[in-house]
Amino acid sequence: MAMRTDAPTRREQILKEAARLFAERGFHGVGVDEIGAAVGISGPGLYRHFAGKDAMLAELLVGISGQLLTGAKQRLKEADGVAPEAVLDSLIEGHIDFALDDRPLITLHDRELDRLRDSDRKLVRQLQRQYVELWVEVLRKVYPQLAEPAARSAVHSVFGLLNSTPHLGRRGSLPGRDATAALLHRMAKGAFAAAGGE
Repeated sequence: MAMRTDAPTRREQILKEAARLFAERGFHGVGVDEIGAAVGISGPGLYRHFAGKDAMLAELLVGISGQLLTGAKQRLKEADGVAPEAVLDSLIEGHIDFALDDRPLITLHDRELDRLRDSDRKLVRQLQRQYVELWVEVLRKVYPQLAEPAARSAVHSVFGLLNSTPHLGRRGSLPGRDATAALLHRMAKGAFAAAGGE
């Protein structure tokens, strides 16, 4: 996904701090006053941007699922005519960027997805299924002998590997972003090669 160069909006600042606080202390362990204080506004001031904490949680989880799908589609579009192996590399790189840069959202998804309204939770699942299917299609081009159910299982397994970043320790304890990204990339490629029988 392309890196943003413009300053984040107040709404984006609120969402970033809400994600961090929710991931650290749980959805019910954080009040609107704390989120407001983290971005320099009063708790009630948040209501100019969001209806409440539930709306923030929904926007965070639906939003990241949508961003991953949009980013993957963009990578596929940019890779038109490129070898399938390079397309797979690009998808892996995009997911690694998410896994390293948005670690609180992974924690939030794991812990709080069930708190979403049914309609929002269904939308998250729908976006995630579409994202998985893009990967399955590319993976089967790289490994044509891989049956569709096995390819889908391999994709979910690699997501589990890549999304383990919140458990790798604090940011300062990792070997550095580039080294961690390279390690995750090698591990993902290795897992896919194993699934493909290589």
